[in-house]
Amino acid sequence: MKIRYSEHSVKDLKDFNAPERTLVAKKIEYLADNFEVLKATKKVRELKGTQFEGQYRYTIARKIRAIFRIEDGNLILLILRIGKRKDIYE
Repeated sequence: MKIRYSEHSVKDLKDFNAPERTLVAKKIEYLADNFEVLKATKKVRELKGTQFEGQYRYTIARKIRAIFRIEDGNLILLILRIGKRKDIYE
């Protein structure tokens, strides 16, 4: 599965320190390789509500979340947002 980052998610990553950015990158690569397995766990959940249709949440760490979607069934993981739990859904 390919990984693409939105411009907004790249800006979000700049808010993290270097070790957190490394953790986020590793976890997103893991997500791309193991999406089907993670989808069956609490780590990946489809978001509810019309504004979040087709989007998923991935728990990277206790307080870090990534919002993503799968594009065109081509197994392209598009990371929309990355951030702290309290700020990510704004």
